Amino acid sequence: MSDRSAPTGGDDLRYHVDGDLVPAEEATVSVEDRGFAYGDAAFETMRAYGGDPFRWEAHADRLRDTCETLGLDHGIADAELRRRVDETLAANDLADAYLKLSVTRGVQPGTLDPKPEVDPTVVVIAKPLPRGGVGSEPVHDGPAAVQTTKTRKADDRAIPAAAKTHNYLNGILARLELRVTGADEALMLDPDGRVAEGATSNLFFADGAALRTPSLDGPVLPGVTRATVIEVAEDEGIPVEEGTYTPDAVRSADEVFLTNSTWEVRPVATVDGIAVDGDGEGVAGPLTTLISRLFDRRIEEAHYDGERL
Repeated sequence: MSDRSAPTGGDDLRYHVDGDLVPAEEATVSVEDRGFAYGDAAFETMRAYGGDPFRWEAHADRLRDTCETLGLDHGIADAELRRRVDETLAANDLADAYLKLSVTRGVQPGTLDPKPEVDPTVVVIAKPLPRGGVGSEPVHDGPAAVQTTKTRKADDRAIPAAAKTHNYLNGILARLELRVTGADEALMLDPDGRVAEGATSNLFFADGAALRTPSLDGPVLPGVTRATVIEVAEDEGIPVEEGTYTPDAVRSADEVFLTNSTWEVRPVATVDGIAVDGDGEGVAGPLTTLISRLFDRRIEEAHYDGERL
């Protein structure tokens, strides 16, 4: 990925592994852990702003939903998971950070069939990631080039898109296709050829004054940043339509942007080599700029008391 959304930490970072804080270079899991062997694990990627995870409750809810889909009854309360996240931030003296919380089914060697008794492996990773936004550079490397890939999203009946698991092969195969064009993000279609999402992002596009985004009825992850963008847009009176769309609808849009926890709101410069400039305002058009500003305001008011606005 050609952005700073996956920060690298220094040698002195400490991670939380099964209840203990350990130096990053000593953080390990068993080779027989099902998360390693089969991708049999749930995870959440989050941002911390001002020392607190952004929309923790939404992330905890989605993690719980993923574990229910996997039949993974780990028995750890949300409050205990949050305590481990907070401990990891404090141990690394981090206020603005990238966070990844993983819960695996643990060590169950010898068979593909998961056993009902679970001794989970729980890992929290925290790395520095500057806020960006108000008065700062964004965490991404500028407007993205997006490329439609031959690799499509798996049918929701095969691998539920709402489950955020360690099995990321679908997105990895899509990203591998980008090596030819050098694009930043894959535009993945559903099995019927309709727009779904990026390999690691949700997609929005605009025609005039309305926002459009693929519906969660398709194989689309219910992104926390996606939900926040919809909320701030509706609070501002901006119409938001969730539906099914063709790739041509995105290619011909006035504005296109991507959302995820690390990028926040990232403008799109090109789709399949076609410049996004339908309104004559440049790639970060007026609606994208407004949404980005409203998203910044939501974060600043929630985590920094609005001091920098």
